[in-house]
Amino acid sequence: MYRPEPLSEAAPPRRRGAKLRRDTPKSGVRGYCVRHAQVLVATLGRTWRAPGASLLTVAVIGIALALPAGMSVLVDNVRALSGAWDGAARISVFLKQDVDDAGAQKLAAAVGREPGVASVKLITAGEALAEFRRRSGFGAALDALDRNPLPAVLVVTPLSAADVGAATQLARTLQKQPGVDNVELDRAWLERLHALMTIAERLILVIAALFALGVIIIIGNTIRLDIQNRRAEIEVSKLIGATDAFIRRPFLYTGLWYGVGGGIAAWLLVSAALWLLHDPVRYLAGLYGSGFALHGLDTGGVLTLLAAGAALGWAGSWLAVSRH
Repeated sequence: MYRPEPLSEAAPPRRRGAKLRRDTPKSGVRGYCVRHAQVLVATLGRTWRAPGASLLTVAVIGIALALPAGMSVLVDNVRALSGAWDGAARISVFLKQDVDDAGAQKLAAAVGREPGVASVKLITAGEALAEFRRRSGFGAALDALDRNPLPAVLVVTPLSAADVGAATQLARTLQKQPGVDNVELDRAWLERLHALMTIAERLILVIAALFALGVIIIIGNTIRLDIQNRRAEIEVSKLIGATDAFIRRPFLYTGLWYGVGGGIAAWLLVSAALWLLHDPVRYLAGLYGSGFALHGLDTGGVLTLLAAGAALGWAGSWLAVSRH
C-alpha cells in the first residue's frame, strides 16, 4: 500500500517513477534569498486580495506617520523663512557724530570684510534725517535745528540669521571698530526664535515616539487577528514539520508591507497638505515682498519615512508573532 511522504520545507514530494537519489535542500545565501523573496511576493499578493481591511490599516498608519512628518516639514519651512527674512538678525551700528560720509564709507568697507558678515548697508546722516523727516511729519521742527542730530548708521546682516551666539559675537567685534558709538542687536528676538525652534523639535520627537508606539500596537493587533484566523493552518503546518521561522516569516512580511504602505500614505498626505497651502502662503509672502515658497519632503525625507514605516511594521508584527 502506497503512503504519501509528509510535506515539509526540507523534503519536497518526489514524482512517481523518478530515479531515487539523494536530494539536498537549497542552502547558502542564494537559497535563503530565494525563500524570502517568495514569501515577500506571496504576502503582498495576500494583502492585495483583501483590499478593504488592508486599506483601512494602511490609512490609519499613514495618518499616524503623517502628523509628525508634517510637523517636521513645517519646522523646516519656518527655519528657512527665518533665515530668508532680511531683518531677522540685523545689527545696527551707530557711528560717532564726528565721522563724515567718507569715513563712514571706509568703515562700511572694513566691516564688510569681517568674517560672518553677509552684507553692509550704509545710511548716511543726511539720508537718516530725510527718512525721519518723511516718516515723522516733524519737518518744521527739524528745520529749526542748527545741525543734524542723527548719526550715520551701518545696517549689518550676519550670515547666520538664527545663530544667537554668532550674531552676539559679531556685535561685540563691531563695537570695537574705530568710529563706532553704539551697536544694537535684537538679541531677545533671536533668543526667542531659537528657544521656540528647540521646543518645536523636542515636541516633534515626543509626538513621533508616541505615534510610533501607536503604529506598533496597530500592526501588532492586526497581525494577532490574522494569526487567530489562521490558527488551523498553523497547526497543520506544525504537524507536517514546519519550523517556527517558516511559520513566522509570512506574518513578519505582512507587517512590513503594512508599514511601507503607511509610509507611502503619509508621504501622499503631507504632499497634499503642502499643495493646498502652497498658493496661500506664496500670496502672503508676496504681500511682504518675499519670494518664499513651501518645500516638502526631499528624496532623503521620503526614504526615511518609508524606512521608518517598514521598521515599525516589522517591529509590530514581530511582537505579535513572538507572543502568539
